[in-house]
Amino acid sequence: MTDIQYKKSDFYYFLPEEQIAQTPATPRDSSRLLVYDRKQDKTEHKIFRDVEEYLNKGDLLVVNDTKVLPARLFAKTEHGGAVEVLLLKRLEKDRWEVLVKPGKKCKIGVKLNISPTLSLIVEGITDSGERIVRFIYDGVFEEILDEVGSMPLPPYIKEKLHDKNRYQTVYAKHEGSAAAPTAGLHFTPELLQRLQDKGVEIVKVTLSVGLGTFRPVKEDIITNHKMHSEYYSVSKEAALAINKAKAEGRRVIAVGTTSVRTLESAADENGLLTECSGDTQIFIYPPYKFKCVDALITNFHLPESTLVMLVAALTGREKILDLYNTAVAEKYRFFSFGDAMLIL
Repeated sequence: MTDIQYKKSDFYYFLPEEQIAQTPATPRDSSRLLVYDRKQDKTEHKIFRDVEEYLNKGDLLVVNDTKVLPARLFAKTEHGGAVEVLLLKRLEKDRWEVLVKPGKKCKIGVKLNISPTLSLIVEGITDSGERIVRFIYDGVFEEILDEVGSMPLPPYIKEKLHDKNRYQTVYAKHEGSAAAPTAGLHFTPELLQRLQDKGVEIVKVTLSVGLGTFRPVKEDIITNHKMHSEYYSVSKEAALAINKAKAEGRRVIAVGTTSVRTLESAADENGLLTECSGDTQIFIYPPYKFKCVDALITNFHLPESTLVMLVAALTGREKILDLYNTAVAEKYRFFSFGDAMLIL
């Protein structure tokens, strides 16, 4: 292991604004796929559905089955002032940690009205300025939220999303995320079925993606950056399947950085997992020895982000910047609704 102290600027690359994808590809698996084979140091340009050419019988694909909440709410104060509320984390049944904008209208004790059946009261303020609120509603909270909430798209997406489901994976199940595990957005039910027919095993884990995913690294030396906390869960069935694959020398391929963080948080030093759940603040950056993950399907991430740093831990810093610069030159689409990369 080396004692390199990487700076945030070591993970910068230039991206023209017009290459930030504003809408998802249709159909999902028609996005582009940059394939990088580490052993052969070889790069290929494909379409996402071609991923099945690179996955073999016996490979184990790990997906994050979290479901994005329609977590963006528009509220009014009792004096008619407009406030935007973003759900971050459920603390108890009706108590949540939320982001509010503007904060000056949301002092402790303030009531905000969202719809005729939904309102909230501000009960506390965290050290970092988030609000602890209690919701008051008439009916089933999740149903009301589905009706009045909108998808919390990242700030770099300016276009309106016409179909909420396009910011969900086709296997989304466990509600609780403020952002989608975007590498999974490329899969269709038909593609997943073809992979299973080929003998690829698909295992689901859960990590509730927080908005900290988009929080910029502010520290110059990256090791000083404090990661946000996210809840994850690995079932007994998933742990047994992954352990069996590792024991038999089969590849464990993570779909997205959220699956990587789940697996690397849950695995012991030998890469073995047990049924578990909890909060993780794992920060993966080079040099890092992966305990469980052998390969990765991922989107293209923001310059200087913790996600670029994670992917760089798999390829090496220089190589990931080289691949990103290639993707820019080849006019790939970037970020949440953008194209994908397969690192083998």
